[in-house]
Amino acid sequence: MNKTSYLHQTFGLDGRTALVTGSARGIGLSIATALGNAGARVIINDLRSAACDEAVAGLQAQGIDVRGASFDVSDHAAVQAAHQQLLAEHWDVDILINNAGNQNRKPLIETTPVEWQQLMNVHVNGSFNCSQIFIPGMRNRGFGRVVMTSSISAEATMPNIAAYSTAKAAMAAMARAIAVEYGPHGVTANAIAPGFVRTEFTVGLQEREGFEHYLQESVPCGRWALPEDIAPVVLFLVSPAARFVNGQTLAIDGGLLARA
Repeated sequence: MNKTSYLHQTFGLDGRTALVTGSARGIGLSIATALGNAGARVIINDLRSAACDEAVAGLQAQGIDVRGASFDVSDHAAVQAAHQQLLAEHWDVDILINNAGNQNRKPLIETTPVEWQQLMNVHVNGSFNCSQIFIPGMRNRGFGRVVMTSSISAEATMPNIAAYSTAKAAMAAMARAIAVEYGPHGVTANAIAPGFVRTEFTVGLQEREGFEHYLQESVPCGRWALPEDIAPVVLFLVSPAARFVNGQTLAIDGGLLARA
């Protein structure tokens, strides 16, 4: 077997269809790009149809087989409707990346119940809705891959992100639950825990005085992560190479959590 054949058999995704939620930009778009370049058909998801269309056009220009699906992951009925439409058009999802997220940086005691629930609705309920709706098809076909975008803040948090940290910890726990329940049916589930990633999502941190110095001092690799640092790890987890990796949370943080 030559090197190209080995890499294709080990990491290739030909014949697979992947739904990446929250993938019109940032980490999600980078993940969708990586999966598409590995051979998967890719479904781009975002609340905004225009953002979906723009991302789809960009991936099509790279030769990736892609379509958009604009729906709110926190709305169970909307997810179900999207699922039925995808099935009708023969886009059966067998790789699900629960990546959609939101943020609200506030102290815990200043966070209103509505604000708290808004984060839970997207991160936790959104992951539940998509998993609950798409996993049955994976189970019936005897193959599925689920990856949750958790965060290092699920293990080591910082001030003003209590709701976000709680939601991300719940997503990692959900991955373990899915792994145990559906591993016997050929469905694996894992989570990734990115550290500080330079995207539109972290502009507030990027602009915070002194944060760049903190990052350089605290992260052994000495820099921000880029979305392109995250995507290959997801590709590994959904590829044949990771067929026996199940129920794990993999930190992608430049060594931050390892530092005393």
